[in-house]
Amino acid sequence: MFLEEVMYMMYPYMTFSDDTEVTHSPLRDNGTVNVYIETPTDTGFKSLTCTLPEYAWDNNGYSEDELKHWKEYVQNNVHIIMELARDGGFANASAD
Repeated sequence: MFLEEVMYMMYPYMTFSDDTEVTHSPLRDNGTVNVYIETPTDTGFKSLTCTLPEYAWDNNGYSEDELKHWKEYVQNNVHIIMELARDGGFANASAD
């Protein structure tokens, strides 16, 4: 049995007051980055994954209005997320 996808370390990007976490993968060899958004609920979590730069979305529990909000959020932050993914997250980001 072969693993089809290698698990990557996730870098923290933002935590909101409702405990929603936004994290991202490192920049992969194929030029993609996954952005993960997760919000706790009474019964567990709802989650959202966006693969950049294609903006391919996988929604698990967010409403259409919430999805619209997060799509706009990622689009407004894509340049920062991609740079941080390339540089190894906030801890390794350059001050250039």
